[in-house]
Amino acid sequence: MGAFWQALLDLQEDPDNPNLPGGPVTVLVTPPMAIRVVIQPVDEGKEFTPRIHFDLTPVDTTRDAEVERLQKLGATVVADRRRENGSGYVTMSDIDGNEFCVQRSPEEVAAAG
Repeated sequence: MGAFWQALLDLQEDPDNPNLPGGPVTVLVTPPMAIRVVIQPVDEGKEFTPRIHFDLTPVDTTRDAEVERLQKLGATVVADRRRENGSGYVTMSDIDGNEFCVQRSPEEVAAAG
């Protein structure tokens, strides 16, 4: 799970807190360590869905290209809400079934007017 989100968000290992194979949590940071992201499995079942709402807005690429990239990382399309006029979004799930949405990039929104 940690490797999936590390690749998805282009995060790095925390040099002060290296991740060990099979460790209970994965700690990743953004360059230059402005935000720390901790990914931790939850053993108990979900009490409600979703537990968080997470949207990705691609930078320097398009929504559709990002959806393709994430599928190559193992993400699955849950609901395709793209519209013929180019608007909309795609709901995806990570390799553990956690859902998130991929929105259009700011450039795509500006180009649509």
